Amino acid sequence: MRWLGPVLALVPMLALWPSPTLAQAYQCTPPGRIEPFAVPSPNGAPRRVAVAGYTLAASWSPDYCKTSGDTASMQCSGRNGRFGFVLHGLWPEARRGPSPQWCSAMPQPSMQDLRAHLCMTPSARLLAHEWAKHGSCMAKSPAQYFRVAAVLWRSIRWPDADRLSRQDDLTAGDLRRAFVRLNPSWKVEQVGVQLSRTGWLREVQLCYSRRFLPVKCDRRHLGASDTTPLKIWRGL
Repeated sequence: MRWLGPVLALVPMLALWPSPTLAQAYQCTPPGRIEPFAVPSPNGAPRRVAVAGYTLAASWSPDYCKTSGDTASMQCSGRNGRFGFVLHGLWPEARRGPSPQWCSAMPQPSMQDLRAHLCMTPSARLLAHEWAKHGSCMAKSPAQYFRVAAVLWRSIRWPDADRLSRQDDLTAGDLRRAFVRLNPSWKVEQVGVQLSRTGWLREVQLCYSRRFLPVKCDRRHLGASDTTPLKIWRGL
């Protein structure tokens, strides 16, 4: 079930690359202290099935901050920096049917592990949740799960969605094409675009094979069609 060899082998090489995604976190400074939070509790039954691929989900932070009413968190308050795309999570996927989830009651992430990744995912509670629900089905420890997610995250160049929002007659296909121009190893059908019911950008979902190579997204992760009108909250 846990098969992270290919991406872990990339760690030394990717560590030497520039980190374009850090530009998505403007002047990010992790807080000196992480407020205590409850251990994530399952919102569904454990599902231990073979991992056939992965999804890297990146949320558009201005949309979350505008629609959630959250003004006090690290992500939205502005005290620790401003955020564009942030990592929602790295999710293992089944060959068919529902995805693996809540695979084991493993140790919770250390505060050191959480703090080290807060400029990638600016919520300690969300990091802990993603490990418990998804990471426990694909990695031996929280540290390994976050390390793999960070390697993939740093390998991606994200388009300037704030600037793209000013384009007339913007569509989901325009966002996909902007992404592919910056990441030539990807194709538009491997880039999912998730919108709200009113057409605002919520999330980009990148689809990977079991060997962490880009693959065509299924209908669930592909989301909006290329011709779907797209609106993007500006916040940067």
